[in-house]
Amino acid sequence: MDIYFDDECSVITDAEKQLITNVITEGIKQQSVNDDYELSVCIVGTDEISAMNFSYRNKVGPTDVLSFPAEPIRGMSPQPLGDIVICLDVAKMQAAEYGHSLTRELAFLTAHGLMHLLGFDHDEPAKETAMIAAQESILNALGILR
Repeated sequence: MDIYFDDECSVITDAEKQLITNVITEGIKQQSVNDDYELSVCIVGTDEISAMNFSYRNKVGPTDVLSFPAEPIRGMSPQPLGDIVICLDVAKMQAAEYGHSLTRELAFLTAHGLMHLLGFDHDEPAKETAMIAAQESILNALGILR
């Protein structure tokens, strides 16, 4: 398993990187994914996530997390899983709004982004229920509660 961090903001701590790594590792384990993969996690600011949100989703303004699944490459090892992009500014605002820690918010956003990389979606009620259950299972296993 290879996780690459691209910290555009240079503001996340080693402990936060470890948290993100733990969430991804637990999610991969729970979903029974072969651990011969790589993915990247990029922490960005509001301006960059807003530009990406418009470019890729045609939505104006910042969002909290974007996921970009990779296409499997036959014979490649490790297999690329994709990219997770988290906006730290939005994560901080949401943590305050929801009344929980930034640690909990970063863990949730990481789990959410990972589930998208693994093919989960929330575009229909049944799919959303399954995705929420998978995310909560990861957080609960790590003792990260609301």
